[in-house]
Amino acid sequence: MSELQSALDVLAADDLHLLSDAQVLDRTAMLVQLGNRVAAELTRTVRRAETTQAAERDGLKSMRSWLIGHARLSQTEASRIVRSGRVLEHFPVLAAGFAEGVVTAAQVNVVAEKIGAGEVARAEEQGIDLAAFDQVWTQVAVDSPHQSLATAVQAFEDALDPDGTEPDPTEGRRFTMVTHADGSVTGRFELDAVGGEKAQAAIESIVQADRPKGDDRTRAQQNADAFVQLCDNQLASGNLPILRTVKPHVVVGIDLDDLVDPATGAGAAEMGFGATISAARARYLACDGSISRIVMGPDGTPLDLGRDHRVVTPGLRKAVESRDKSCVFAGCGAPSWWCDVHHLIHWLHGGETSLQNSALLCERHHTKVHHGFRVQRDPGGRWRTYRPDDTEILIGPRL
Repeated sequence: MSELQSALDVLAADDLHLLSDAQVLDRTAMLVQLGNRVAAELTRTVRRAETTQAAERDGLKSMRSWLIGHARLSQTEASRIVRSGRVLEHFPVLAAGFAEGVVTAAQVNVVAEKIGAGEVARAEEQGIDLAAFDQVWTQVAVDSPHQSLATAVQAFEDALDPDGTEPDPTEGRRFTMVTHADGSVTGRFELDAVGGEKAQAAIESIVQADRPKGDDRTRAQQNADAFVQLCDNQLASGNLPILRTVKPHVVVGIDLDDLVDPATGAGAAEMGFGATISAARARYLACDGSISRIVMGPDGTPLDLGRDHRVVTPGLRKAVESRDKSCVFAGCGAPSWWCDVHHLIHWLHGGETSLQNSALLCERHHTKVHHGFRVQRDPGGRWRTYRPDDTEILIGPRL
């Protein structure tokens, strides 16, 4: 182990700026292989510790809990290592490829997620040759794209139960969301083939329908924007189930002084699920929403509750949609049902809620306009878009 540590110290001391592109790529390939070999040794060692119940020495029940507590691994990573060690005992060829560094830990996990002790026992009962699958999986892992191995593993599952009952697709679906301290949200989902197809079709339809000129978003950003737009469309439809006695909607609470103050006001508003946003962001949401007035007492007790009223009435929205048809930001054209009605001069600052003071803007470009960009309708009825430096965004020739 000391020799391995020394070798890593030598590698860390290399000046990468002195390497050519070819040398950097060769080094990368070598490190990937070495990383695989180290991962294989870790998996083999953890499996040995599991079979000898070594974690009991430190007062813990399992190696999974030891990896989480002592090595500070995530629950997911600790489970993956333990699971992989168990399955590799039944597939020696795959284990050898892992040890040589030509098979990755992620590839081993593709097998381990699907094949456990129960599947191995069923295969032996049915006379299925595990060695044949072991050879094929290793070859696929070495020579083919990562996804190909998942297909090969599926063939093993099909062989176990070729005429079995169709599984309930909902049993394997998972969708988790975690809200962080700053209000941002991360998530993870796992869907069956049909559920995944539905999700991809919905997201892709929005991505392909919203490709403005000059769009430099990554595919991941496009997917995220499409997901938010999908939720926005559903919330706006009014067809979602009742939540807490009312139709589900985005809730924002903010003091009136912060709302009318032109400053950004970071952390000035609180949303329904606990996240905090800036006053500027709250003003953006207030462009096209329902406003409720709540008078608070000095001890924080509500003293008076005013009635909800729509800033933009249904009739005005129809008129704006009829005139603008789509997002008016230069180069966009997102459909009207993705758009908010934006006040050219915010109603907080005396702007009228009228057709002349309104414009259709999609979420992305509504945000842009509240961060320095500007849209303006000229006397001829043409919408023009200006950058924060007041230069115009021109798309094609101007008449």
